[in-house]
Formats: sequence, structure tokens, C-alpha cells
Amino acid sequence: MSRSSVLVVEDNDLERQITADTLREEGFNVEEAATGKRALECLGLGEFDVVLTDLMMPGMSGDELLAKVRPVYPGTQVVLLTAHGTIESAVQAMKNGAFYYLTKPTDRETLVMTISKAAEVATLKQENALLKTKLEGGLTVEGIVGVDETIQDVIRIVRKIAPSNSTALIQGESGTGKEVIARGIHRLSPRAARPFVAINCSAIPETLMENELFGHEKGAFTGANERKIGLVEAADKSTLFLDEIADLPPPMQAKMLRVLQEREVRRVGGNESFHVDVRLIAATNKNLADEVADGRFREDLYYRVNVVTITLPPLRDRRGDIPLLAAHALKKFGHLADGHAKEISREAMEILVDYPWPGNVRQLESAIERAILLCDGDKIMPKDLPAEVLSRKMPSRPGDKSAARGDRFEIPNEGINFETFERDLILQAMEKSDWVIAKASKMLGMSYRTLQYRLDKFNLKKPDGGGKAGAGEMKP
Repeated sequence: MSRSSVLVVEDNDLERQITADTLREEGFNVEEAATGKRALECLGLGEFDVVLTDLMMPGMSGDELLAKVRPVYPGTQVVLLTAHGTIESAVQAMKNGAFYYLTKPTDRETLVMTISKAAEVATLKQENALLKTKLEGGLTVEGIVGVDETIQDVIRIVRKIAPSNSTALIQGESGTGKEVIARGIHRLSPRAARPFVAINCSAIPETLMENELFGHEKGAFTGANERKIGLVEAADKSTLFLDEIADLPPPMQAKMLRVLQEREVRRVGGNESFHVDVRLIAATNKNLADEVADGRFREDLYYRVNVVTITLPPLRDRRGDIPLLAAHALKKFGHLADGHAKEISREAMEILVDYPWPGNVRQLESAIERAILLCDGDKIMPKDLPAEVLSRKMPSRPGDKSAARGDRFEIPNEGINFETFERDLILQAMEKSDWVIAKASKMLGMSYRTLQYRLDKFNLKKPDGGGKAGAGEMKP
């Protein structure tokens, strides 16, 4: 049975160590963080079932950490631990999404029981999300937003390869969501109970890369006062995500090839190799075939990595998904404005849809986050959008893929709400196609099966009550 993972966040070194050791003795996989900032970095490397955090910490309080964790890691349960607890703060913490609230000093039995229950809830949410995905016929994967046919094709590939141990290569421009896809594969795989381990190859100096990937033995070099576990070893029985693999230095390419071929790792300064069971998912914004041709990337490693290739389209090629992504970002960052910014105005949405988004989904999310912070009322207005979005507003060009597909849409005057927008958009398409599903699906840029599912979801039927919409030509 897989062990639950817990992140202990406490600025007092002694208290953190005692708490972490107690949970390790009870069989939990435990990581430690001395600050809220470090806790977010740990969560970026791999999700945890439970975050146990002190409430009163310098820099970022437990409440602030809770506010950042809940929207991004909805399955992770947060337990607050404090010596300054009151009934009022306990109630407020629960309202803000905390699983439970413990007051120091907490006895061992209460601590272990609370963390165990929180971990059970986290596991149950994972299982429910997986079941929901299966029931929806493979049309959605947690974290992947879009109804465009290109994204639906990506989701189909993700669902097909997730149960296997095959290596996957994700290609796409920066900001298209390569790590989101990698996490989606991990969540649907048998390895989902283990933390997802990610590393950006372009962000680590070449001199430190080997140590980060493979770790070291005590005394391996000056300053190596204790053994360090590398990220490859940390990903044992889990998924290792190598982002920007094209930037992996040549010596590390050779060592990574050995990991894939022999399933073995040797720490720096070590004399023995040991077995690891790692599933590798790689990503790059470069053309790896060109990198091989130019001698910058090993051909043998390329073929090992390129078992299944997933190519992500740039956002400008799926403009019909922009309102959905914007609504998703609004929900994701809504806590920044205490829920005041609830909608995106028609004028602002028109600008978002017409902008070419060179930074793709990442840039769009950043623009929405900024707009939420600057918004004065309930609706995000054009004045709340970044200057570059306003100054570089571009109308749809005849050559655009989205224009050719005919997925222009009408934006309601009252603004955009995710569920309402999706229903209204489908209803408009069905009315324009005279309730012929095949025609409407092409108009929306989604598959026939996807549209059928959404018609059932929103209980949309022909207005004359004549039953379901036609598959091809209208029946008399």
C-alpha cells in the first residue's frame, strides 16, 4: 500500500524535526519546509496529500499559505498548527478551506489521527476525480481546459498512455501548458499516489546538474556533510518530469540514457549503482530532431525519449478556448480580490480573444491575475488589462485557424461565467445548425462525442420537444 505524503511547514527547527520524525515513524512520507515560500517550492516539485503548517510564521503565515495552496492544489488537505489558537480563528480557518485546526502542544495520537484522516480525504478526492474523468468518456483531464479539437486529441492521447510506463515527449511553445499535461498523465497513472517530481533543465547550472539529478554520498566533496537524495531517486516508483530537456548538458544526457536503459542510478561519490523504477516525461520548446541533427542532443537518447510525442498548439490557434481559459484563471486567482472580481466584461473578453498571446496560456493567466488585482468592481474591464494586451490588440485574420474553423462567438453583455458561457455557446451553435449535431460540432471546433456529452450535461433539447438533436440531416 502506498504511503501518504505530508509536507511539514514550521519555522522552529526543533519543533519541525520532532513533528516530522513522529510522522515518519508512523509510516508517512515526509518533507520539511522552514518557510511558506519554501513550502510552495516543494509543492512545485510534487503534490502532497497533506500540508501541516504552523499558523504564525515570519514572511508568510499559515493562513496566507492556505490561501495559495487551495486554488492550485485542490486535492491537498491543509492542517493548521498553532500555539495561538482561538475558537474564532479555528472557525475562520475551516471557512477558508482548512481540513482541521490543531493547537500546540498536540499529543502524538491526535496528530497522527488528524493527518491520517486528512490523507484519506485527499486520496478519496483523487479517486473521485479519476472516476469522474472515466465517466465523462475521456473528454476531460484535471487541469487541462479546452474544447478545441486539438486539445481534445491531446486528452485522448493522455488517457491512452497514462496507464503505461512508456516515456513521453511533450513539445510546444513556452507557456502552452507542457507541465500541466505531464501532471495529467501522472494523475491518471498507477503512480499517482507518489509525488510528481519536476526539474527545469534550463534553470540549473551545469556544475550542479549531476548533484541535483543523482544526489551524492557523504564526503563526496567539500561541504558534503551528509548524503543527499537526487531527484531521480526521489522519483522512484513515480514520475520524473524533465522540462526543457534540450538544455540538458551532454554529460548528463549520457547518464540519463543509462537511467532509461539500465534503470540504475549512482550517487556522486558512490561506488555502487542501485535500481530505480522511474517513468520519464520530457518536454521542450525546441525541435529535438533539429537538435540531434546539429549535434547538440544525443540521437540514442532522442529515440529513448521520443516514444510517444504530444504536440501542444499555441493559444492563437485555438482562440475559441480563450473565454474558457480566462474563466478558469478567474476562478483560480479569485481569492486575490476576496471574490470581488466575479466576471469578465464583454469589452475585456473581446480584447482577450483578439490578442495573439505570444506567451500562450501562461501569459493569459498572468493577465487575468493582474486584472483581478486592479479591478475596482465585480467585472474586469479593459482598463484592468496589461498595456501590451491593449496596445497590441489584433483583429482575427482570414488566415487564422480559428477564423477558418468559424468558431467566433457572441459574448453576453453581463460578462462571462464559465458554466453559463459554455451552455449559451453550445445553444447558439445548435440553433444556427438547425439542431444538427454534426454541423454544430464543426462550428464549435469540438468532436461529435464531446458535443453529445455536453448536450446531455446541460439538458439541451430541441425546442419543439421532439427528442434528441439529429446526428446528420434533420429528421422530419
